[in-house]
Amino acid sequence: MTQQLSKQDFIDTVFDFEAKKEWDYKGELPAIVDFYADWCGPCKMVSPVLEALSKEYEGKLKIYKVNTDKEPELSAVFGIQSIPSFLFIPVGAQPQMAMGALPKASFVSAIKDVLKVS
Repeated sequence: MTQQLSKQDFIDTVFDFEAKKEWDYKGELPAIVDFYADWCGPCKMVSPVLEALSKEYEGKLKIYKVNTDKEPELSAVFGIQSIPSFLFIPVGAQPQMAMGALPKASFVSAIKDVLKVS
């Protein structure tokens, strides 16, 4: 199940960007953060793919969603200029950003290669 994040949720569960300058992921499982908006057509196309992946990889990774209209500060922190944008967060390594409506195969590839989840 994907989980909606507010700025405070993000600080509590992913990364406290107000207190730290260096990336320090708080989670125990790798994660994908989907930066989206309700009016965005490509975002709507990707949403069911992310829901399916959250079930397929349940217990192995987390999938979070950030509404860029409701959380402009979070979007600014990550320099989000186009949506959808996805932050792939491995455990113990630097996150990587991808933009655009990715097909499921691209997510599966990133989950294996970037997040090291099999």
